[in-house]
Amino acid sequence: MPKQRITKEMIVDAAFSLARTDGMEQVLIKNIARKLGCSVQPIYSYCENMEGLRQEVVLRVRDFVQAYAAAHRKAEDPFRTTGQAYIQLAKEEPHIFKIFILHERQGISSLDELYRSETDPCVAPCIARDLQISTEQAKQLHLHMLIYTIGLGTIFASSSPGISADEIFEKQEIAYDAFVRQIQKGNEYEQ
Repeated sequence: MPKQRITKEMIVDAAFSLARTDGMEQVLIKNIARKLGCSVQPIYSYCENMEGLRQEVVLRVRDFVQAYAAAHRKAEDPFRTTGQAYIQLAKEEPHIFKIFILHERQGISSLDELYRSETDPCVAPCIARDLQISTEQAKQLHLHMLIYTIGLGTIFASSSPGISADEIFEKQEIAYDAFVRQIQKGNEYEQ
């Protein structure tokens, strides 16, 4: 039987699979080789270093998260359902969520920079239209919910035996309502 040719794509696939099931700390050359049923040599030949391979896994994780959120977003309420999708992701794919949230973000020195790098620029105008608020207020609401959802998702993904999804979603809704009321109250003062 001829030997299977190991490709870089196979290595990245195996590394992603390990990260998904066991966490990024298990993305090791020996574990990838075991998963592929090969020696460590083909992995070393394709990967200059583990940091480069881990960055490829992070890119794969980002793609996975974007596809997951898109698949769970509902057209009638895209803002809320996207936030709920992130919480659901934390429950169903805790290692993916942790990698997505905890990977190093280069060049971020403010929450505004984080917001611009992590969000779709089309979302704030949609929120503004739906809630009849300014685009700047919509960006602030989106940022507040992003921060709150990341916190809830992190708690959800790292608690054992686990907090109920209903409790997490309820807290997310309470925060959303509070942030919207704060914006509406600010609008009353401006009039």
